Amino acid sequence: MAHAFTVGQVAAMTGIAAKTIRYYEEIGVLPLPGRTAAGYRQYAQPDVDRIRFLGRARALGLPLERLRLLAAALHAGATIRPKLRRLVHEQLIVVQREIGELELLRQELERVSERMRRTNRRHHRGACRCLDTDAPTQS
Repeated sequence: MAHAFTVGQVAAMTGIAAKTIRYYEEIGVLPLPGRTAAGYRQYAQPDVDRIRFLGRARALGLPLERLRLLAAALHAGATIRPKLRRLVHEQLIVVQREIGELELLRQELERVSERMRRTNRRHHRGACRCLDTDAPTQS
């Protein structure tokens, strides 16, 4: 191994926590690294590059199960660009759907906020109906 890095060094180089790196190895997203005679993990530059790539993919929200497939293809030396393109496209669809759902939630919160602003501020005993969708706009 030309230059070996410890898991702590790799974590510092990639911005990915050592605990996360070990977890990725445990679940098969990353191959198990070589070890020193004392049992310490050793990583070469290609390992660091792979970990950085996977960290970026996770930051984009790609699911771990899909990353495991990508990492296996990467480890085997296969061309991953078509798979990666498909995964990025699928993730984009998921994010667009979530944005739509959040937009609906934002609109509902604005309606409730406006309704609460307009209603009489008297104190009522019991449950407040201010969050009900059919609550009156004036008290």
